[in-house]
Amino acid sequence: METNFGGPLGTLIAGVGMCAFYLALIWINMLLGMFLTPLFLIPLTWIQDAWNERRKPVRA
Repeated sequence: METNFGGPLGTLIAGVGMCAFYLALIWINMLLGMFLTPLFLIPLTWIQDAWNERRKPVRA
């Protein structure tokens, strides 16, 4: 028995599959942005604080 999804049903199945794929891609990229951004921003603020402390003039 041969199954053929080449007509309008095949177009709908391909469209639903591509829609699901792109939704998953957007979802994983949003999660990566939410969870990976703090991993880079927090150490950068530590470096920036150390840099600003070093550049601050010493008051006697």
